[in-house]
Amino acid sequence: MVMLVCLVMLVLQVGGWVVLNRMHDAQYAHFRCMKLEGLRLHRLSVPFVHLIHVSRVTHRLPVLMFKLQRSVQKLYGMQNSGEKTILFLAEMLCYGYMMVAGGALISLIMGGDATGLVLGLGLGVLVPVALTKDLHGKVQQRDQQILLELPELLSKMMLLVGAGETVQRALLHCVERKGADTVHPLYRELRQTVGEWESGYSFQQAFEHLSKRCGIQEVTVFTTTVLLNMRRGGSDFVMALRELSQTLWGKRTSISRTRGEQASSKLVFPMALILLTVIVLVGAPALMMMNM
Repeated sequence: MVMLVCLVMLVLQVGGWVVLNRMHDAQYAHFRCMKLEGLRLHRLSVPFVHLIHVSRVTHRLPVLMFKLQRSVQKLYGMQNSGEKTILFLAEMLCYGYMMVAGGALISLIMGGDATGLVLGLGLGVLVPVALTKDLHGKVQQRDQQILLELPELLSKMMLLVGAGETVQRALLHCVERKGADTVHPLYRELRQTVGEWESGYSFQQAFEHLSKRCGIQEVTVFTTTVLLNMRRGGSDFVMALRELSQTLWGKRTSISRTRGEQASSKLVFPMALILLTVIVLVGAPALMMMNM
């Protein structure tokens, strides 16, 4: 009975993917060309993109879609964020689909043992959840990197503005010093901001876009402080940045302390494993001598 169920599931899964891929390949072919860092199964995404559109998941689960899209926007940019979110959902479904199919195949190979099927069904649920958790973890790490670097950027800007530079020139100088090859998320967003105002956007519009792209309260406070005080210039502007810098350095200290605590907690299991190994190595000869 289990072999029959596994065989039917495997045939339906493989056959359904082939049929949907042939029917909707032209309609959703552009999803194959979209490349997002960390996604490896985008070439298999066409049937799952169709299932997402047919099931209207984006309308049935608006809270989930909002959280996913916000995370995707932070990591991969605002452009085509809706399609990128659908592609990420298709990747999740593809992994779950492959886990279930692999479990059914293992059960067939094992002669009808239900263990493989149960394992495949379990992984088919857990792997998409793990992908979502990993996405949010990357977003949290990105936000922390921005918060750690923002106080240093403020310190540099204070020195340059205090020396007579304009706000625009000070910011441009900070970005240029980091170089075009830096992968730091804050300077990547700042390079895009510089590109926007050089291509025709006003400084205010470019800074507002920076705040939206980063999606962090501290960056919003930074952009608001700069826009409100840049016209005053001189000592007033530097004073406003100094007050904000003190707050951000406190945030940085808090994040560094949290990271240190997380790192120490991650070392508990390896240290316990090493202790257990040492106990076995020391205790085994003593036990052998007692038995003799």
